[in-house]
Amino acid sequence: MTRAKDEPIAVRISRALAERIISGALAAGSRLRQDHVAAEFGASHVPVREAFRRLEAQGLVMSEPRRGVRVAGFSPEEVREVAEMRAALEVLALRHAAPHLTPAILDRAEAATRAGDRAGDVHAWEEANRSFHRLILVPCGMPRLLKAIDDLQAASARFLFAGWRAEWETPTDRDHRAILVALRAGDVDAAAAVLARHVQWVGHRAGPAPRRES
Repeated sequence: MTRAKDEPIAVRISRALAERIISGALAAGSRLRQDHVAAEFGASHVPVREAFRRLEAQGLVMSEPRRGVRVAGFSPEEVREVAEMRAALEVLALRHAAPHLTPAILDRAEAATRAGDRAGDVHAWEEANRSFHRLILVPCGMPRLLKAIDDLQAASARFLFAGWRAEWETPTDRDHRAILVALRAGDVDAAAAVLARHVQWVGHRAGPAPRRES
């Protein structure tokens, strides 16, 4: 409960700005003014510059000479790259997590899937979806791997929000259920195959929405 107070101010700033970028509150191309951010958070320019460096390392902003810092855009190629990386890393995590997945954990993952089915908007669905993935992967006990997956999932969320915000329809997640059936049966290979296909499918669906002719 005290994490926010214990974190360096640069981390708190970067976390808050990252959430705005991922959610779409800060759109691609938006300029981040150092003095405005410093005033908002009651900080000097030093931690703000550090926060910008953190965001740039995550691929969320870009720094341009004489143009300042702007929210980075993304291409269809980047969307596919993230989906393929997620598929590979999440399968690796699942294979290590599988021996530690108890019936109670799988029940909680099933509850997360039901929450996704009831989601009223894309943000609620993404939260439930990420909860499902986290529940079945965290027992792998590999913190560096999980950190890399978490960063990729954040990128996927950003692509998702950019592409589906205006025309959301809650999907019924059959892949999640198929993964759970396989895990309950002890068939890790089948669960891994569905997970890889599922993540890559989401990657192809996410991304900038196509332009509509008026």
